[in-house]
Amino acid sequence: MYGTPTVVNDVMTRTVVALRTGAAFKEIVRTMREWRVSALPVLDGAGRVVGVVSEADLLPKEEYREGDPGRHGQLRDPADLRKADGVTADELMTAPAVTVAPDATLAHAARVMACSRVKRLPVVDDQGALMGIVSRSDLLTVFLRNDEDIAEDVGREVVTRLFGTRTAPVRVEVHDGVVTLTGRVQDTVLVPLATLLARSVPGVVDVRCALTAFSESRG
Repeated sequence: MYGTPTVVNDVMTRTVVALRTGAAFKEIVRTMREWRVSALPVLDGAGRVVGVVSEADLLPKEEYREGDPGRHGQLRDPADLRKADGVTADELMTAPAVTVAPDATLAHAARVMACSRVKRLPVVDDQGALMGIVSRSDLLTVFLRNDEDIAEDVGREVVTRLFGTRTAPVRVEVHDGVVTLTGRVQDTVLVPLATLLARSVPGVVDVRCALTAFSESRG
């Protein structure tokens, strides 16, 4: 619909470092440090994503360094206790991995991140093979669009499609991503839909709609 980033494939990072299931603990730490990332996807022998190892998965090793993990078994998640003894990626990873498809919308990816409380998602094809990584910052790049491009999209894809060109013009103004619609329209039933569609245009931060009916302006 719009000539702008709208799906994960448009914004994801394609150069991705990943681990095999047998990667050793120290190798995992070194890789995170070298690539300056806090989590890494873990692949099986066929290149499919089977889990993710994050810094949080590694911390139990340090947390229980000075004591017996079993003493805290009633207080902690059993998975953390197992990870305290883990030495390879398949023993340390969180599985199954929370992933997203390349054709998923940015809104969907954002919801998955929020619900799963993760900062990035492996992007996989329909066979589960790794294609890339999408992060929170990747999803936010859509808000770097300039106001002129947003206004053009709203005018063409929302205003013209809903109200046509025969009525008095609807004015579209955009400032810092906030869209303001003003003017008179024949059918005010369409006004809520105009607001909804304008909000869905990539880069829109908010929509302020002040559209009124022709009759409201007549003396």
